[in-house]
Amino acid sequence: MSADLSQLVKAYDVRGVVPDQWDEPLAELFGAAFVQVTGADAIVIGHDMRPSSPGLSRAFARGAAARGVDVTEIGLCSTDQLYYASGAFDLPGAMFTASHNPAQYNGIKLCRAGAAPVGQDTGLTEIRELVESWLDSGAPEPEPVTPGTITQRDTLEDYAAHLRSLVDLTSIRPLKVVVDAGNGMGGHTVPTVFAGLPLTLVPMYFELDGTFPNHEANPLDPANLVDLQKRAREENADLGIAFDGDADRCFVVDENGDPVSPSAITALVASRELARHGGSGTVIHNLITSWSVPEVVREQGGTPVRTRVGHSFIKAEMARTGAIFGGEHSAHYYFKDFWNADTGMLAALHVLAALGGQDGALSALVAQYDRYAGSGEINSTVDDQRARLAAIRAEYEGREGVELDELDGLTVSATDWWFNVRPSNTEPLLRLNAEARDESTMAKLRDEVLSIIRA
Repeated sequence: MSADLSQLVKAYDVRGVVPDQWDEPLAELFGAAFVQVTGADAIVIGHDMRPSSPGLSRAFARGAAARGVDVTEIGLCSTDQLYYASGAFDLPGAMFTASHNPAQYNGIKLCRAGAAPVGQDTGLTEIRELVESWLDSGAPEPEPVTPGTITQRDTLEDYAAHLRSLVDLTSIRPLKVVVDAGNGMGGHTVPTVFAGLPLTLVPMYFELDGTFPNHEANPLDPANLVDLQKRAREENADLGIAFDGDADRCFVVDENGDPVSPSAITALVASRELARHGGSGTVIHNLITSWSVPEVVREQGGTPVRTRVGHSFIKAEMARTGAIFGGEHSAHYYFKDFWNADTGMLAALHVLAALGGQDGALSALVAQYDRYAGSGEINSTVDDQRARLAAIRAEYEGREGVELDELDGLTVSATDWWFNVRPSNTEPLLRLNAEARDESTMAKLRDEVLSIIRA
């Protein structure tokens, strides 16, 4: 192992190829460093279905227990199930998953007690530096302590009951729903969470298999939604739901198999959460969500707050503002009543409750929340991110009625359209998102900006 873990420790988590970039001895060091930085005397650990996850997770537990910390292992779980355990037990937590990455990857998502995020600025840098300092010699022997215990506890039923307590599904009409778990953790959680609801469940790829034999567990890529779309149409289903590998994000397709924009889901859930909180409250949305989101929030009596892309920014704003809900266009959904953490499963239950609480089709229901034409995220490989951004700025700066801001990358907006271009932190890419009041304006804008990016 090299003494530089910068390729392994990312902005929000640990993620890399096993065993090339990390292995069980390194996971043990991360366990020791995590408890040293957090000062925890007890922690909770969970893992996904990847072949390497049980071994890495147990090694982390050994590293923590050697320092006198009691470890509760909840075993196979979704990432939001680990957040549930961290919140319910008020313990720091570690989730072993590489989310939607291919099978050879694995990672750790870390949180403090109450599911508070651990990222680059909130402890992850210190953890990395500790582990790097121990790589050659190993972690120093701890002060004489009694090793902590490692015990097992199943939290699936409690997690499901907590989610069901947050959404009233008692009077929904019967619905037929196709769920594509992508061989990920949705196959573990959905049967328990959906149990007893008036749903005809059509399961796809529910077998837990971290080699992903059917398709990548990344529904953000349209190629991975094709099977769900086809099956939803064949089954005459009311809707389809796809989860990513660790089942913390959910994507929805309507009765025609057409994808529902995550911005429309954000607006729908925001309106329901505002109603549940008496018609007032703050809702966080990142700057690439549709104009529809802040519009709907204001119409429902709420206060929208715009933030950068990335879950650490959303969670920080949730905590700072006391927001009741937050949504990202990447289909992460955050709830005050879930310790400000993200849970795709709770968003899915809101969609089921909204659809089942009225007689119309999902396409008609979400039309009121999907008001503009969007490009989706378009990635372009560039030689010089800064130079391309400067070229875009030069093109639009000074145009009448056009505003620029640099909250995250460059956002350019006018009366009838807006676009955002932001650099990837990990690859030589620029990411474009554009939206306009109609399809032809959006297409013209998109092509105009792409011609500058790809010049």
